[in-house]
Amino acid sequence: MASESQQRREVEPTGQPGADRWTIAAAASVGLALYTYFVNKDRELGIFVGLWAPTILAFGNYFKHQRIYDAMNRVTERGGVLERVEKIVQGPMKQRAE
Repeated sequence: MASESQQRREVEPTGQPGADRWTIAAAASVGLALYTYFVNKDRELGIFVGLWAPTILAFGNYFKHQRIYDAMNRVTERGGVLERVEKIVQGPMKQRAE
């Protein structure tokens, strides 16, 4: 059986406030695109690199939602937190019925 601290870790929020690595990578892509466009005067490459930012953010969003989905599955799976809470709540109800 999992310890109480391990159970708490399972249901903690998956996101962290502040900039994550995906946001930083997207900002770096925009910076590189601006540098390429204006300093190197390579307009096509600058636009191409600038289009990486939405793709990077989409990947970050996908992986964030995947972590949330996995956390929800851990909570609702058989023997998970949800089932243990139901047993705790139903215990006194069963005693009253008897």
